[in-house]
Amino acid sequence: MNIRTTLRTATRVTVLFACVSILAGCHWDMWNDARYKPLEGSEFFGEGQSSSRMLVAGTVPYKKPGLDTHLTQGKVDGELATTFPDGIELNQELLERGRERFNIFCIVCHGPAGHADGMVVQRGFPQPPSYHIDRLREVPIGYFVDVMTNGFGRMFSYATRVPPEDRWAIAAYVRALQLSQGATPDLLPANVLEHAKNPPVAVADTQEGHGEEH
Repeated sequence: MNIRTTLRTATRVTVLFACVSILAGCHWDMWNDARYKPLEGSEFFGEGQSSSRMLVAGTVPYKKPGLDTHLTQGKVDGELATTFPDGIELNQELLERGRERFNIFCIVCHGPAGHADGMVVQRGFPQPPSYHIDRLREVPIGYFVDVMTNGFGRMFSYATRVPPEDRWAIAAYVRALQLSQGATPDLLPANVLEHAKNPPVAVADTQEGHGEEH
């Protein structure tokens, strides 16, 4: 037996021994180890349940519950909401918050007055619809919350960026923008309308140009 044959035989024996050693270390219980399957009964908790154990009383979802679709999605019973949800009051503070959030998240596409002339549109990004077209003037306010929550067309969802309360604030501000661009004089209070029709006449300073020092 020459050295080449000896080396080949030794190699085969070594490989065979390694395979036998590996197989000897494997057991069926390693392939199919003990575990609970979903809904499989167990007495571990003393309740006859395993991974399907009932939640502890009083448990709430992480952060905020999403069960109030009026607040989180702008819908009531699957229909777009026409009113503000409980806890959201339409007032000056809400509109100011909406303007602040709008100027952060929305103005780049929709423009400062909602005419779809934001900076990214001016630089070539596809233009969204203006807030002042008839279709968007007539939609329920929940429509804007729904779009912010789920996205629409090229607009992605802002649900992870804008909390529900701020979505309603933005929607309220959008309504204010729509009103501001299509308001008629009869919507003004009487005193404001009178002031607009008859503005006070500025009285010239009779001392101007006399060089008097005070």
